[in-house]
Amino acid sequence: MNPHELAERYGTPAYVYDLAAVRAAYADLRAALPDPALLYYSLKANPHPALVDELASLGCRAEVSSTGEVDAALAAGVDPAAVLLTGPGKTTAAVAHALRRGVRRFSVDSPADLNRVGAAVARHGTRAQCLLRVNADEPVSGMGLAMTGTASQFGADASWVLRRPEDFRGSPQAPVTGLHLYMGSNLTDTATLLRQFEVAVAIAVRVRKVLGDLTEIDLGGGFGTPYARDGARPTFPDLADRLARLLDDRLPDWRDGAPRISFESGRYLVGDCGTLLCRVVDVKSSKGQLFTVLDTGVNHLGGMAGLRRLPPILPSVRPPVDRDDTPTEVVRTGLVGPLCTPLDTFSRTAELPAPRPGTLLAVPNVGAYGLTASLLAFLGHPAPVEVVVDGDTPVSVSRLLLDRVDLPVDQSAAVPSGR
Repeated sequence: MNPHELAERYGTPAYVYDLAAVRAAYADLRAALPDPALLYYSLKANPHPALVDELASLGCRAEVSSTGEVDAALAAGVDPAAVLLTGPGKTTAAVAHALRRGVRRFSVDSPADLNRVGAAVARHGTRAQCLLRVNADEPVSGMGLAMTGTASQFGADASWVLRRPEDFRGSPQAPVTGLHLYMGSNLTDTATLLRQFEVAVAIAVRVRKVLGDLTEIDLGGGFGTPYARDGARPTFPDLADRLARLLDDRLPDWRDGAPRISFESGRYLVGDCGTLLCRVVDVKSSKGQLFTVLDTGVNHLGGMAGLRRLPPILPSVRPPVDRDDTPTEVVRTGLVGPLCTPLDTFSRTAELPAPRPGTLLAVPNVGAYGLTASLLAFLGHPAPVEVVVDGDTPVSVSRLLLDRVDLPVDQSAAVPSGR
């Protein structure tokens, strides 16, 4: 659907997600993975129910990291049996909540985490399965954002597991039945992806020798795609064959499901489905520099980067569709948001056709780590409307609301301790 029509109908700021792009990304990723293999969608990338539902209907399982994501996955129609709860800080309350909702699969990061899950499962009177997250002892070369291979809050060091395997087997009610290996994030070339999978498979082979037979090896993912910048989502045409040869050599029964091989992805599956539409509110000059003020900012996109907690993003912001009345003169301008902080800056040197109040602009490739990874509560601006389309047809329009709920003053009866 034409972005100008969407903006006029639903207003701005507006996140627009295209389900056709989700299906295309899923098809490309499945083609890059060996068959048979399971695939998890990581809800942290975007928990919008329409996207989760679409990916679940295509065959994705759900990787979640909080009680909120548990609820989001189940509300979107994911079978509880297909949900894996991960994260290095799972509290007793979080595990109990997942168990009450029917979740029975957990990724555990340490003996304490494993024991916490086991105790909760025993109290619940049921059984569960655990994947042990393992941190490689050596980093993988070529990584940008490394998740393992260094000192890390994620997983148990491989050397620790090999040295004391008795601490990592779990209980009869919650045994360790698999491994969870995740090396890095946002990797865009086949060579680096294959290197990390080679490291992961080598760890799996060694750990299986001390933990016994394991039924699932989650090799992670890290499949990259442009974020808030112009560019096409990469494909990996020869990765599947090379991965299959690696698995045939090191885990020869994987084709028969002994063990099942799984992968996970967030940003690759939804990154290029999303566009943020916004309008110019004001254009002004200060001490010789032109500033273009938008109705969106780090409260809606890249908020973690906006507070300098991550490298700042430099989004591509441009008119979404050329019109006859679009100015042809290109000017250099600062692009800033509506927040009362100088950190609410997308760029100080953007080049745009001469903007004026009301000009519609768009940021591409923001289907992942957009709205819910931002500073939505800061200053209390309304959340952008979220419009889900399927090609040219709108199928869902919603707005995320933040609400304050009063709790009893005696919080000991209302809020679990988390320990």
